[in-house]
Amino acid sequence: MIQDAAAFISMDFAEAEALIGPGVDPHLYKASQGDLEKLTSAQVVFYNGLHLEGKMSEVLEKLARLKPVIPVSRDIPDSLLREAPGFGGTHDPHIWFDVQLWKHAASTISNSLTDLYPEHAVSIQSRTKTYLMQLDSLDQLVRSDLATIPEKQRILITAHDAFGYFGDAYGIEVHGLQGISTLSEFGLRDVTNLVSFITEHQIKAIFTETSVSTKSIEAVVDGCGQRGWSVKIGGALYSDAMGAKGTPEGTYFGMVRANSKLIATSLK
Repeated sequence: MIQDAAAFISMDFAEAEALIGPGVDPHLYKASQGDLEKLTSAQVVFYNGLHLEGKMSEVLEKLARLKPVIPVSRDIPDSLLREAPGFGGTHDPHIWFDVQLWKHAASTISNSLTDLYPEHAVSIQSRTKTYLMQLDSLDQLVRSDLATIPEKQRILITAHDAFGYFGDAYGIEVHGLQGISTLSEFGLRDVTNLVSFITEHQIKAIFTETSVSTKSIEAVVDGCGQRGWSVKIGGALYSDAMGAKGTPEGTYFGMVRANSKLIATSLK
């Protein structure tokens, strides 16, 4: 998602590359030797900055002594960030799911690039303006998609708690089997509690995620069946990773829109 914004804004003068690609869980990701070489050769590195890249934190800290290493969440006011339960006062890193909040990240990328490459300031500002306008349009499309879901059915259940910002921004009640991080363990009690919630509210569909194993959600579906309630898997949402390169879902805009359309279709 960060690469998508950086590539668009810097398209006229730079190449932006993502280390973590489609279907990869950043919570579990560990940099390879090839990744370290790419980081070393890069002129500037952007990253989330809210502990999403847990296993890469030390690498990024060392790299910051040598070159600009910039957290895209840097300029988001704390008042707009969600707390991450169970993680000692840290914040939920899944900021891209509130499209208006993602505008802060795009602006941080833009301002950083302007400072680093002042000779390209005109191009950067022009492309940033376009990108932010596209984000406003996307935000309205998501709202239109979700407005088609009857109010009592606006409950989103996924494999892990990645959609909190999405729920807050667009009026959807969100529940994840695992916590904010996929490193969080879930047990029989978590499955049982979620099964009880789904059967009580007669929820029609729950969702897997493209970067998380489907086994946890399949266990919930089985549990609901044993209680006499048939809940379907509505499909796989893009949570911590976008779709394949070259597909509509391989862009930030396409990923977010694909999610909102799938959620709307499955929960109506």
